[in-house]
This record gives sequence, C-alpha cells and structure tokens, in this order.
Amino acid sequence: MTEHAASADDEFPEPRGEGSVEVVGTAHVSEQSVEEVESTLEERRPDIVAVELDEGRYRQMQGETPEDLEASDLLRGNTVFQFLAYWMLSYVQARLGDRFDVEPGADMKAAIDTAEELGLGLALVDRDIQTTVQRFWARLTAREKLTLLGSLLGELGPPLTVGLTVGAVFGGGFAVVASAFLGTVLLPAGGFGGTIPGALVGLLDTLLVIVTASLLVGLPLAYLLGRLRGDPETVEAFDIEQMTDTDVVSAMMEEFRQFSPGGAEALIDERDAFIAHRLVELREAGYHVVAIVGAGHREGIERYLDHPEELPPMESLVGTESGGRFSLYKLVGYAIGLAFLVFFGLLILGGASQAVLLELFVALVVVNAVCAGGLAKLAGAHWSSAAAAGLFGWLTSLFPLLAAGWFAGYVELRYISVNVGDIGKLNEILSDEEAPIADLMARMRAVPLFRLILIVALANVGSAVASYVVFPLLLPYLAADIGGIDGVTRLLWAGIEQGAQILVGVL
Repeated sequence: MTEHAASADDEFPEPRGEGSVEVVGTAHVSEQSVEEVESTLEERRPDIVAVELDEGRYRQMQGETPEDLEASDLLRGNTVFQFLAYWMLSYVQARLGDRFDVEPGADMKAAIDTAEELGLGLALVDRDIQTTVQRFWARLTAREKLTLLGSLLGELGPPLTVGLTVGAVFGGGFAVVASAFLGTVLLPAGGFGGTIPGALVGLLDTLLVIVTASLLVGLPLAYLLGRLRGDPETVEAFDIEQMTDTDVVSAMMEEFRQFSPGGAEALIDERDAFIAHRLVELREAGYHVVAIVGAGHREGIERYLDHPEELPPMESLVGTESGGRFSLYKLVGYAIGLAFLVFFGLLILGGASQAVLLELFVALVVVNAVCAGGLAKLAGAHWSSAAAAGLFGWLTSLFPLLAAGWFAGYVELRYISVNVGDIGKLNEILSDEEAPIADLMARMRAVPLFRLILIVALANVGSAVASYVVFPLLLPYLAADIGGIDGVTRLLWAGIEQGAQILVGVL
C-alpha cells in the first residue's frame, strides 16, 4: 500500500487561491464530535476535507471487503504480535464506542459523508496502519509488550477466573505430556503399596498436577491482571466529551508517553509529522483544507503547520522499524541452538557410539513431534498442520529462531483465509461480558485469525517445552545404557578434553 496522500476519487478540485489549513480535533467515539464535523464542513465549504485515515481503513469504513492478510506478512518475525497490538488498540476503541453508543470512527465517517454530499475533495492523509503498528511494536520494550498483551488477556473476564483458567490449561498440557513420558509426577508410581490401582493413581496424579499448576500459575497471573485492569468505577465515570478538551488530551498523551516513550513516538509524534507533511503539501498547492483528526494529534500537527521547517524528513517516517540492535530474544535463541550443537558435538568427541547418538536424536525428534504437534492440534489445527508442527518441531531445538509454529501456520493457511475484518469479529465476541470464558474461547477459535495465531503460538510453546523441559527430564532414561546422567557427563568431559587437544594441535 502506498504512503501518499490520496483522494477518494483520485481527483482534487481546482484550488481557489491562497492555501490554508484548519485542524478540527475530535474524539473518534463522540456524538458531539460528529455534529461538530458536519457543522464545520457545511460552514467552511473547503476545497478539500483531509481525514485521519489511510487507504485500507477508508475502504473498510466504506463497507468494502477487508483485504486478506499475506501469509508471509502474518507469520514473519514478530508480525503475529503486531496484530495482537493492533487488535488491542482496536478493541479499546470498540469498547469506548459501545459504552457511549457511538460507532468507532463515526467522526471520520461523518467527514467522508459530508464531503460527498457537498461535493468537496477528500484526502486520506494518515500513515498506513500496518506501518504504524509495526513501528509501534518495534519501539516497545519487553515489559511494555507484556503489559499490553496482559491487558488484552484481562478483558476475557474476572482476573481470578482468567488466571486459574490459564493455569489449568498449562497444567493439563504438562500433565498429558508428563504422564506419556514419565508416568506419575506428584504421586508415587507404586500405587501406595498396591492399595490403590495404578490407573486410579495416574488419574489422581493428573488432576493434582492440573490443580497445582492452576494455583501456581493462576494466582500470580490473576494478581497481575487485576493490577492491569485498574479501577472499573474510574472508567465508568469517564466523560468521553472531555476527549476533545485540550488539557485533558494533553494529560492523557503525557500519561501514555510516560508508560512508553518509544510507543508514543510511533503512535503519536510520527503520525503528527506524517499528517502535517501532507497538509503542508496541500496548502502549498493552494487548497483550502479542513483536517479532521483525533484530538490527541491536533496540537502536534498545528505546531508543524506553524513551523514546517521543523518537520522531520518524510523518509524517516515511513518503512519498517527494525527495533534496537540488541535483541535479547535473538541472543537467547542463538545461545540455546549453540548449546544443543555443542552438546551433540562433545558427545561425538567424547567417543559416544553412533547408536547412542541416534537414540538421543530420535528421542529429541519424537518428543518435539508429540508436544508441538499435539498442542497445535489442541489449538484447532488440521491434521496436516499439526503434522507439520510435529515434523519440523525438532528444528526449533537446534535453531530456535526457526519456529515450529511457522510451518504449522503456513500449512493451516491452505484451509483458511484471514483478514483484518477478523479483528472486528473478535471485538464483538469480547464485548459479551456475560459469556463464560469457555464459551468465549470456543467462539474466538472459530475466527480464522485467532485460530491461526493460537496454532502458531501453541506449536512454538510445545516445541520449547519438549526441548527444554521434557527432553532433559527423559535424558537419564535415554542414556541408561551408558550410565545415565553420570555417563553423559563423563562423555561430555571426555569431549571437552579431546576438543582441547585438537585445538592445541591446530594452534
């Protein structure tokens, strides 16, 4: 999608003289703002109405079919999480619209409709939403990302209910994997001296693991979600019309800037400059423009209009953001992959037989296949998608940046198509505050975008659990023929000594 100011009809009327720009700040979910937009345009009759929209959001607002999302865009790198961030921002606006009985974006829709009725030109002057969300996500710190995603998770229901549910899901997954490979976890495998049947002991152990995980994971998570939700009474008492008051908007923008300076730069400051660039171009072309923008952007845009020489270069406002040069995620990924390669390399140097190496490698492959493929299927993947996660799961152990979920996601996209309209469906589902969490999750899984994200995420989680939890737990049993952990340790030390001798010889 191009980064340029556009006219809905690809044509502007002839300019009528010296150009000028008037900025109207609105709240996107305010009925009063709708009335102000309509009355201002009818009174001013400008050459061009500039709206805070890009081409994609304009087309969606006009009722056109949302564009399908490209698989390469959706599954590459952090793009899944960027869509989660976009979903969160969209959801917050949708909730405000429901609370004040105004459709989100009603101010922009009013500007478009009024411009059409009066025969005025229409310019789309905002930056592409995909670019904005990508740069917004790249600027967030790890703590800020977790906070935002936790806020979205907290909207599923009461914090305690959500926390215990998530804990039970993790506990259930761990119990299934543990029982398959280790037998019982918390209870003695002997069935209390034979007084209790072994099958019943296994069932009781599974239930106990689920309950324990629910408490260990759920209670801390519930506490964190409760803090993220804040005070509901404060939200209910909020007056949406204050959103157009300069002092209130400035205070809210400053509060967000304190939470995330980098996020505010991408979401607010850069867009102020981008929009101002387009408005200056229209003004210099001789057009009289009325710009309809969110109240939070008005001050920044007007400052640039008064001092256009302060505008940053347009090249710095477009394109994708790579984030910081240092990435802890990538560093840990490379370190884990290197650790696995060193582990097998030292075993080879230590004199481990081909049979032992093959047995360990096959075990790594099988464990990954069961965990990654199983959790992908649990997320709703087709059998072929789950098989892809299982087949390539072991690669995640050796190359953690090559996620098993990507393979499952690409195969799953043969059966489903996802588009930005799915986000609206998710917002509608989450707005049902009376529905139980199980019902919400079932309905959300029916939405292609959510199901795809869930499949990718759980396949990756399954592969990580297999590589870094289950495989190490199984290592003593797999290496029984060479003396268990002691035997593996001896081979590793022998490998280190052999490697050192080779290195000395080379030097």
